[in-house]
Amino acid sequence: MKQKSDEAHGKSSPSQEDSIAWYRAMQLIRQTEEQLARCHQRGLIHGACHTYVGQEAVAVGVCSQLRQDDVLFSTHRGHGHALAKGMPPGELIAELFGRATGCSRGRGGSMHLFSPEIGMMGTSGIVGPCILQAAGAGYSFKVLRSDRVAVAFFGDGAVNNGAFHEALNMASIWRLPVLFVCENNQFATEVPFRYSSGNPSVASRGASYGIPGVEVDGNDVAAVAHVAGEAVRRARIGEGPTLIECKTYRTRPHSEGMGDYTYRTREEVAAWRDRCPIKRLRAELLESKQVAETELNAIDAQILEQVTAATQAAENAPWPDASAAVTHVHAEASGIQNREIGDGGRAGGREISFVAATVEALDHEMAHNPRIFVFGEGIGVRGGNFGTTAGLYAKYGADRLCDTPICERGFVGLGCGAAMTGTRPVIDFMFIDFINDAFGELINQIAKIQYMSSGRLRMPILLRGCIGIGHSAATHHSGSYHSIYSHIPGLRVVVPSTPYDAKGLFTRALRCDDPVLFLEPRELMATKGPVPAEPYEIDFGVARVAREGQDVTVVAIALMVQRSLAAAEQLAKAGISVEVIDPRTVSPLDTDTILRSVAKTGRLLIVDEAFGPCGFGAEIAACVAAAGFDDLDAPIRRLNGAFAPTPYSPPLEKAVIPQVEDIERAIRDLIDE
Repeated sequence: MKQKSDEAHGKSSPSQEDSIAWYRAMQLIRQTEEQLARCHQRGLIHGACHTYVGQEAVAVGVCSQLRQDDVLFSTHRGHGHALAKGMPPGELIAELFGRATGCSRGRGGSMHLFSPEIGMMGTSGIVGPCILQAAGAGYSFKVLRSDRVAVAFFGDGAVNNGAFHEALNMASIWRLPVLFVCENNQFATEVPFRYSSGNPSVASRGASYGIPGVEVDGNDVAAVAHVAGEAVRRARIGEGPTLIECKTYRTRPHSEGMGDYTYRTREEVAAWRDRCPIKRLRAELLESKQVAETELNAIDAQILEQVTAATQAAENAPWPDASAAVTHVHAEASGIQNREIGDGGRAGGREISFVAATVEALDHEMAHNPRIFVFGEGIGVRGGNFGTTAGLYAKYGADRLCDTPICERGFVGLGCGAAMTGTRPVIDFMFIDFINDAFGELINQIAKIQYMSSGRLRMPILLRGCIGIGHSAATHHSGSYHSIYSHIPGLRVVVPSTPYDAKGLFTRALRCDDPVLFLEPRELMATKGPVPAEPYEIDFGVARVAREGQDVTVVAIALMVQRSLAAAEQLAKAGISVEVIDPRTVSPLDTDTILRSVAKTGRLLIVDEAFGPCGFGAEIAACVAAAGFDDLDAPIRRLNGAFAPTPYSPPLEKAVIPQVEDIERAIRDLIDE
């Protein structure tokens, strides 16, 4: 059952020192927000402005119970949380003005506030991700054996989002040190909570996940602080998460400049303004004679002076340099510790499978880096659906080889928060078709965090799983989608085709600070090849010349590399010399190696089992046409899988993917051009 916070639950009277500190903090938020509303009217704010007026007691009450090293994640209405956590108002105002001195260096505006230096890990314009990210921070603290605490602030609209369910469930089963703070201000944009929720009580939902759910008057700062303090205490000693529902109300529009009285009445807003948390605390302080009215007036004046000065400084601050617009898309490249070994590893004589090669790399890195942990379905005792973590559970235990519920969006979003807070998650999503459920977490959060934080946050997360058609797996276990993900700035997309490359690229992925999508062709996972026992790295964006030739260049990826090599072997008997290039990574793409090959052969065929339109082959063709057109003796050709979902029956499955004979025929046709 939900609990209600009141005197019967042990709430003690706050000290005079605490009450004055709360009053000052709430006034800072209120006056900053009112100033921002005026600045929006003046045109100084170039985009949205979501103010926090009326809800100040929630941010102040919760943040007053946190340490400097505790972290919080917030949503689009995050100004108050940032200020309560310690952000100077000048940094907030400058951010909304789009200036270089803003907390996100002008990259975020109202909805994207980053200040990791004070534990403000970011706000999001998308509803829900902050809940998952806070759970991820909690998992980091669990792995690191820290007593730090994470907080997620979110509105009532988010509790009807799948992220809420998935985050609370995971936080419960792993007893994560997280406060889930719902600021129930009665409306999700303009949709009333009483309409959008079958269960009108947020706090009561805690029981569904086996965690405490507490409802509190969100306009009573002392009550919020009391409930938050108890939740923080529980979190620090390992008793797990708490869901806190703060009943409150925003008394300004959803966003400045929007209409406000089509979905609620003036009378309703006026009634809530009378319940203002600042007015309430001021009256309590004066009634109890803890402080004189002149002292409170002096605080008000000091805050006004501070906010006025901060606004002027923000107006005078420089604009970001235009050259900064494309910085911090990726982390600064770290040096390769162990480069490729010998002739592709062929000299050693030892042969192991593709999967065994990645297990070897993962085992070595986990032994040397205690911040690495693996998440996925069945990757613990079982060792993974394809043996990708075989034997590691016994070495590293349940915290670092953690079986997850079936909630891809949830554990990918959790991985994002973990990567932001000091650990290095490896997300084993089994099939790329499954991770598509987490598409938003990948492209809106993971791929953008480094950029939006101006490089102050890193995103060292590795996401791995199978691609490719085979085994009559049908349409939900056969996707590739590397072209789609390579379109996203911030992601590294890796597609090895040999055990040697798999180990070297996997090691590199475990050591770099960028998010890496490591795609493993299912039909190659059992294949064996020479792999050195010692660790080594293969850098991203370095293609491999899999076979040298003179007459035609074939660029192939994943399983198509092996089929192209088989076709080249057959054609050699007819005197046709084929050069096969394996890019190894789709993003970044090594076009230099491809161009050098085309300059030698004069002909180019691109082979990819994925769909043709807007794909990997189209990108290579465009690059070669732009930079190598004069070297071409024939038109560029592409050979792709059928533009259709993947069927089940073996003859149908075979018909939608290029076979060796198809590649051989395409090469002959190109030679005849």
